[in-house]
Amino acid sequence: MKLSTTIIIPVYLVILSIQACANPKPAAKKTPPAEILTGAAQTEKYLPLLKGKRIGMVVNPTSVIGQTTSVDSLLKRGVNIVKIFGPEHGFRGDASAGVKVDDATDQKTGIKAISLYGKHQTPTQADLKDVDIMVFDIQDVGVRFYTYINTLQFVMQACAENNKELIILDRPNPNGFYIDGPILDARLVSGIGIQPIPIVHGLTVAEYAQMLNGEGWLKDKKQCKLTIIKVANYNHDMAYELPVKPSPNLNTQQSILLYPTLCLFEGTYISQGRGTRYPFTLLGAPALKGKYKFSFTPKSIKGMAETPLHQDQECYGLDLRNYNSETIRKEKKLQLKWLIELYRVYPDKADFFNYKLSKQMNNFDKLAGVYSLKEQIIAGKSEKEIRASWEPGLSQYKLMRKKYLLYP
Repeated sequence: MKLSTTIIIPVYLVILSIQACANPKPAAKKTPPAEILTGAAQTEKYLPLLKGKRIGMVVNPTSVIGQTTSVDSLLKRGVNIVKIFGPEHGFRGDASAGVKVDDATDQKTGIKAISLYGKHQTPTQADLKDVDIMVFDIQDVGVRFYTYINTLQFVMQACAENNKELIILDRPNPNGFYIDGPILDARLVSGIGIQPIPIVHGLTVAEYAQMLNGEGWLKDKKQCKLTIIKVANYNHDMAYELPVKPSPNLNTQQSILLYPTLCLFEGTYISQGRGTRYPFTLLGAPALKGKYKFSFTPKSIKGMAETPLHQDQECYGLDLRNYNSETIRKEKKLQLKWLIELYRVYPDKADFFNYKLSKQMNNFDKLAGVYSLKEQIIAGKSEKEIRASWEPGLSQYKLMRKKYLLYP
């Protein structure tokens, strides 16, 4: 005869089990990421350094503390700003790309504004004679041919030669999540490329300043005395949307992300949308009629593009305004596919890279930084073959870059 086994569960355990199912433990709340704070926003870290000093500010419209320009904000805090230095587009940012800017007196503050994109690019001894400390506060977009890093180098050179300290108020790099492109060939050094770095360099301006010092790239290998106010709560993989457009034709976040690729077309007979309200998100030319349905017509726009390529002509091509930004962030590379495609379908290939057809266009080789990219496109090389030619230079640069990083 078998005996049945009875399992007796205490009543209080049953009750506790029922209560647990009815009232599950709430999930732990995720801590929201800390707000990114630019160097300029952290005034407590650098105001003591400016006290009692005569200050020169290298600034443009991106130089803001909250909703106020850093110049106006620091003046209210009692900082003695004696001179303003403006890069391409000018201190107030109202000059078109490539247009020389004259020295002037800033109407709002009455402070003398020295142009570093006019008669000279490097501050002179006379410019710095009545300055104790220089402050650099300009938003960059992380691309070799974007001229603000050239301005940084020229300012560092002047400071090194005149024994002036340079304080850099660092800002995030909106294209800092990747590194790509060929390393600049020394034979193609120009106003849109000075140092042997790739098209997309993956550095903030302060990190690049450390590289200029560390690699001995300043003239006569001089060293600039740097004080860096780092960005708080930032790393290179973070998406960062700029609060102020960095230049007249980078007027949307989409244009900033597409700029590293689309600016290469400035060395071709293809419009990048200058002369529209959507620059660096459109590609097209009149000669592509019949190849594409989408079209746009560049017009003269004061402060953006007074005489754009293909002005008042209907251009046919690609509308990239809705190109997925997350795709760009995921792929982490220049989009060579558009360059290859548009060259392939362009009717008169002899004109495609003929930058002399327009006074506005840059030399394609100088933008690319190498002679080979144009030659490879013409020869019909694949994207894979083109990218292979960037090695080992690109990998060597990535290794060197690590020495100067301030952020993960």
